[in-house]
Amino acid sequence: MEPDTATPPIPSRADVFNTHRARLFGIAYRMLGSRAEAEDVLQDAYLRWHDGAAAEIRTPEAWLVTVTTRLAIDRLRALKTERENYPGFWLPEPLVEAAAPDTPESVLEFTSDVSTAFLMVLERLGPEERAAFLLREVFEMDYVEVAQMLGKSEATCRQLVHRAKERVRQNRPRFEVSRAAHVRLLERFVEASRGGDIKQLAALFAEDATFTGDGGGKAQSVTRVLQGALRLARFFHVIARRVGPLFEYRQAEINGAPGLLRYAQGRLDTAFTIVTDGQKILDMYAVRNPDKLKHIAAQIQK
Repeated sequence: MEPDTATPPIPSRADVFNTHRARLFGIAYRMLGSRAEAEDVLQDAYLRWHDGAAAEIRTPEAWLVTVTTRLAIDRLRALKTERENYPGFWLPEPLVEAAAPDTPESVLEFTSDVSTAFLMVLERLGPEERAAFLLREVFEMDYVEVAQMLGKSEATCRQLVHRAKERVRQNRPRFEVSRAAHVRLLERFVEASRGGDIKQLAALFAEDATFTGDGGGKAQSVTRVLQGALRLARFFHVIARRVGPLFEYRQAEINGAPGLLRYAQGRLDTAFTIVTDGQKILDMYAVRNPDKLKHIAAQIQK
């Protein structure tokens, strides 16, 4: 039998794009803090990729990362103005995966450094500063690559990353917490919030714990950051007394860590994420804006 010497088929442009899609989404989501906005950027990047001159693109991945990053920078500049006028607090759109990613690479792209707390720190960076930091520190690109993608000198990119690292380090305490400890704390919170016992609730929170809510002007939420274990305990005590029996809690993977989805009469009501040292809840974030929850409901129903 003659050996098969047929030339393997050349992958289509769509196939090439999909090969790199996880990485491109990871960059866009971390830049924008929104699944919907990230998907829009990827759609625009794909159209440019599809319409571009193939012969002029030597390295598809580098080209796609560059285009996606620059589109995200432009979009973030516009979003900065919108978020300054956002009703109440703005929190990132929760990233909930309906199923575990297929490959180790996908796990890294989707779950590494996408916590709500981390994205909130990134919001304090300028668009180019944020891009340089992510490309270098999260996606581990060298400064030559970062400079080419941002269209800046290596020296400028080093300055951007250095400044960003200092700001992130100052505002981002790190704790090595096991998944089991994280889950147990969430389970205790569900039990305590259902019962509404103030002492039981207060015992869950650090003395200077904070609670931040995002209703987007479309759902009732706090109008300022609540701080202090007793204050947070009283807050959830009042909720339990008023509407506690209506709620059902489900654990879910939210932004790369265990979180909670709260349902009211079968409708997704709130997505909770926490920062914890393994013993206490240090910060709690609650997204209630229905525009940021509709994609979660659709994913879970898949």
